[in-house]
Amino acid sequence: MTSGTIGIVGAGLSGAVIGRTLAEAGHRVEVFDARNHVGGNCHTERDPETGIMVHVYGPHIFHTDDAEVWDYVNRFQTFLPYKNRVKTTSNGQVYSLPVNLHTINQFFGTALRPDEARAFIEARTDQAITNPQTFEEQALRFVGQDLYRAFFEGYTQKQWGCSPTELPASILKRLPLRFNYDDNYFFHKHQGMPENGYTDMVERILDHANIVVRLETHFHRAESAGFAHIFYSGPLDGYFDHEFGRLGYRTLDFERFTYSGDYQGCAVMNYGDFAVPYTRITEHKHFSPWEEHAESVCYREFSRECGPGDTPYYPIRLVKEKEQLERYVVRARQESAVTFVGRLGTYRYLDMDLTIREALDTARLYLACRSQGSAMPAFAQPPV
Repeated sequence: MTSGTIGIVGAGLSGAVIGRTLAEAGHRVEVFDARNHVGGNCHTERDPETGIMVHVYGPHIFHTDDAEVWDYVNRFQTFLPYKNRVKTTSNGQVYSLPVNLHTINQFFGTALRPDEARAFIEARTDQAITNPQTFEEQALRFVGQDLYRAFFEGYTQKQWGCSPTELPASILKRLPLRFNYDDNYFFHKHQGMPENGYTDMVERILDHANIVVRLETHFHRAESAGFAHIFYSGPLDGYFDHEFGRLGYRTLDFERFTYSGDYQGCAVMNYGDFAVPYTRITEHKHFSPWEEHAESVCYREFSRECGPGDTPYYPIRLVKEKEQLERYVVRARQESAVTFVGRLGTYRYLDMDLTIREALDTARLYLACRSQGSAMPAFAQPPV
């Protein structure tokens, strides 16, 4: 490390994009990651047994309406067309998600047209709920009890480890309800998968003469003083040695198995029944439909509370965590020359495109602050 070097903690999307942007502006950048690979949780690698490109920490499908972000990722990797078409098994039957006209007609044994289906579902919703506060209230108001029980209640309990009555309505608001036969899980203009995987893309982003990457290297807060500025994409509470307790996360356990042939005919199969212990099975060769593989690699996913030493995936953000988060935000703003970024650094669930957008904006804000002689804030995107 040389005086004036910018330190970046985390070689995932946030750290890589910030590092590249600043390196291209002429800054020396040093990137640290405790893992033995770059890419963070979107890390991909070839399975040595089958040659299939595996999403090691669970599937990541790229989707965005942000043209600049789409052009950015395609600068470093060729993105091939991919539409996420999720299926779910409930009470021994397979249905399409998100809930669409085919799901409705199949589930209720009807042959409704779009306007008929809209009125049909509306009649089964709880009209007394005018301002849904919880996940369950949101579901009962907008899809009704039957669809909620079949597709959302059990899955949500498994995913979050608590009753849907304890979760905020905002979690369900991300999921669409469609009265046509569109089973594309996402609605964004640009959707695809990187031809050679996300890790290859991140390696290319970090491939710059002004960037040094140090893997299998833990960064400690005491080292911050040696850098001109730190961009920290690790866990916010971890930076302060969990001074106010650990923020709550859910983590995932994966049970790998192989199959000779095509195991389930789709990339993602959810399991809505609470009696089934896993939330879904992912079949990874279907994430690269332009490739052909005789064998198959699948993973059963189990969600549980994240403990020390586990990989954090989903911030819980219930009342207790929000109170802790506010204390950490105040603490972070007392630091100088440190900016907290990304999913872990701001304790928010972020899709990949938004992660890249915020990283680009954060790096540009830093350059603007430098040129104006003003201080860079602790959070370019406030987490509360």
